Formats: sequence, C-alpha cells, structure tokens
Amino acid sequence: MEAGNHTEISEFLLLGLSEDPELQPLLFALLLSMYLVTLLGNLLIILTIISDSHLHTPMYYFLSNLSFVDICFTSTTVPKMLVNIQAQRKDISYIGCLTQVYFFMIFALLDGFLLTVMAYDRFVAICHPLHYMVIMNPRLCGLLVLMCWFIIFWVSLFHILLLRWLTFCIGTKIPHFFCELAQVLKLACSDTLINNISMYVATALLGVFPLIGILFSYSQIVSSIMRISSAGGKYRAFSTCGSHLSAVCLYYGTGLGIYFSSALTHSSHRSSIASVMYTVVTPMLNPFIYSLRNKDVKGALGRLLSRAAPCL
Repeated sequence: MEAGNHTEISEFLLLGLSEDPELQPLLFALLLSMYLVTLLGNLLIILTIISDSHLHTPMYYFLSNLSFVDICFTSTTVPKMLVNIQAQRKDISYIGCLTQVYFFMIFALLDGFLLTVMAYDRFVAICHPLHYMVIMNPRLCGLLVLMCWFIIFWVSLFHILLLRWLTFCIGTKIPHFFCELAQVLKLACSDTLINNISMYVATALLGVFPLIGILFSYSQIVSSIMRISSAGGKYRAFSTCGSHLSAVCLYYGTGLGIYFSSALTHSSHRSSIASVMYTVVTPMLNPFIYSLRNKDVKGALGRLLSRAAPCL
C-alpha cells in the first residue's frame, strides 16, 4: 500500500469506547471505580499472602504473582484512557503506543502462563500429595515464574522490533481504547505479512499450548479424584481447584469472546466493549474469586484487617 505521507509519525489517535460527549463522565466514573477496586483487591491479596505464614505455600506464591500481573495488566491501559477522557483528548505518542503494545502483550500472556503453572501445582497436589512439597520446592516455583517472564519478555520484544520496521500514515486513527498489536498492524502503510505470521504463530503457541497444559492437568486431576472412595474426600479435592477453575474460565472465556466478536462483527465499537471485559473486568474479579471461594484466604484477610483496624 502506497501512501503519500508516511515518513515519520509522532502520535496515533485512540477513538476510545464512545465519542458521545454525554457518556464521557459516566465512562470516567465507571472505569475509575473499577480500576481502584482492581488495585485494592489485588494489593490486599498480595499483602494477605505476604503477612500470613500459613499462606507461604506454592499455590499462594503463584496467586500473589498473578495478582501483581493483574495490577500491571490493568495499569497498562486504564490510566491512559482515564487521562484522555478527563482531558478530552484522543492522542497517544508513537513511542507511548509501542510501549503500551509491549507491556499489554507481556501481562496478557503472563496471565495465561501463570494459570497454567497453577494448574500444574493443583495436579501435583492432588495426584502426588505425598511428594507435593518435594516436587513443588521453592527453587522450582521460582524457576517456573522466571521462565514465564523470560519467554514472554523475548517474544514481546520480537514483536515490537518487527513493529518498529513498519511505516504509518500521519493522522492514523485506532478504533480502540488502547494500542493493541492487531489493531496497530491494520493501520500500517507498509507490508505486514511477516508481522501477521509472527502474531498468529505466537498466538497459537503461547495461547493454545498453555490451555492444553491446563486441560491435561485437570484430566489427570479428575481421574485421580474419581478413584477417591469417600464423597467428602472428593469434595475437598474439588474445592481446592474451584477458584482456579473459575479464574481459568473467566480468562479464556473473555479471550474467546473478544476473538469471536472481532471475527463475527465488523463493528470496532463492539470489539472495544468486549475488550473491556478482558482488560478491566477479569483482573477486577480475580481477587473476589480467590477470596470468596477460599477459606484460607478469607481467614488470613480477616486477620490482616483486624491487625490494621487499631492503626486506623
């Protein structure tokens, strides 16, 4: 595609969720409240796990990492959107857009990887309970998290380096509320074949394989639980997986919702609304899933708040 003016660009225009001026105060209040709930909920989970020695186990170590990633994930997109709504602006700098693409990819993929690691943790806990603390030792837990960061760091950096080679037309509008890789590639004036192939391959490898790992872990878990004779034992085993299963369904459910909404409709507005579920609602709900469905976390959270109450 040839364009007359695509030498250098300094900014993109984010069209946001709605261009209706009357909706902007409502959107600002709604997104700000959801963002604050996300920050508070996930910070409470992290502080609860750090402060309570009973939660210093592999499962809660991974949960604290997930909460940290969820805070970063939401903070990649929502603050800029809030600033644009408040200032009644739509611009984002070229470097700012690439930075947002980079960190959005890192934290979105890390969510999936950590959920996979947590599924493996549940598999070891239920299928090999006698060897659980030997297998899931602190060194392995640290290496698993470090490996997730290492792989995703380099994959995301590779995509950004490819993106830097593209040229864009001046005045480019992004029909979204943040810079997302697929949306940015659509606006390039130069050939994006290599970029698109790389994006689809990365999606297949880093999206499908973690899901296969989760499904395999739970197939082994279900098989192991079915061999338990007592109904009480089966219930206790299943209950340890309930929160994680809910988080997995929410993560992949909203992700598939975005994919199908983009594939079945050409409306960028509907795709943007579906993306809110993935980028804002999911990180906000995760702390509730893990606190309301988990007696250990609820108990530790109660003890933390009771200690903090006299200081207020």
